[in-house]
Amino acid sequence: MRAIEITQPGPADVLKLCERPMPVVKAGELLIKVHAAGINRPDVFQRQGSYAPPPGASDLPGLEVAGEVVDGDLAGSPFKKGDLVCALVQGGGYAEYCVAPVPQCLPVPKGWSVLEAASLPENYFTVWSNVFDRARLSAGETLLVQGGTSGIGVTAIQLAAAMGHRVFATAGSDDKARACEALGAERGINYKTEDFAAVAKALTSERGVDVILDMVGGDYLPREISCLADDGRIGLIALLGGAKSTIDLGQVLRRRLSISGSTLRPRPVAFKAAIAAQLRQRVWPMLEAGRIKPVIYRTFPLEQAGQAHALMEASTHVGKIMLQVV
Repeated sequence: MRAIEITQPGPADVLKLCERPMPVVKAGELLIKVHAAGINRPDVFQRQGSYAPPPGASDLPGLEVAGEVVDGDLAGSPFKKGDLVCALVQGGGYAEYCVAPVPQCLPVPKGWSVLEAASLPENYFTVWSNVFDRARLSAGETLLVQGGTSGIGVTAIQLAAAMGHRVFATAGSDDKARACEALGAERGINYKTEDFAAVAKALTSERGVDVILDMVGGDYLPREISCLADDGRIGLIALLGGAKSTIDLGQVLRRRLSISGSTLRPRPVAFKAAIAAQLRQRVWPMLEAGRIKPVIYRTFPLEQAGQAHALMEASTHVGKIMLQVV
């Protein structure tokens, strides 16, 4: 099969088209003929050599796919050969065939193309786990999303807004801030020209926001603490701004604040299966009803994966960058 491999750690041009053996299907897995795969920031980190795949995972990049079930452990599975599914995987998505654990597979939502469905798993599993499970965003609460025009950000804005929450989001330009608002954010905040903490406080009558989804870390953390409401929660999912921070622990104590971090990729299948079940029950109906729309910025053919990575690193996109495999 054709696949994209990382020939050595480095810039985007180390991604090369190659021929690889078909993946071996194990018990509890499906073999998917991949139609499309999503590009995600962890793929970039893996290519750069700073995010190794978990033990036993494919060395090929790619954490989400959609396509046709062609083989696998179908006994007792809700799927059959020929079904169109999207799936969260630990690696191997940049290829013509990929294996996925059955519980991490979901049907392509009615009304969505296979390409659009491939944009769902990594972002929706991540947002649901961190915003709704870990940070417990609840009825009547507000959400601040850092990086609102990323794939994660677009997902968090749309999902929280569809569930009735007030959402604010940061972005790196006025145009991107307006794009956040078009997606459902009450206010997009240009972090280059505005103090997001001050704006968040003003928008909540100085109360502060209840939950912050943070993919920056670094010096954002003390500013986030300053604009959290009492009992507020920060869900940390990446460290684009660095792994070191100095924070006022007195505020954490006095105001009962919580800071939670997590990475999804190494978690066991059972953990991801529980998230998939919640998505199928609570989110897929919203997708199929059109309350949440796919946001795909650009699609590249498989052999142009390097160009897709270069675009992601330029950070000019709004929404998902995708690979079309067939």
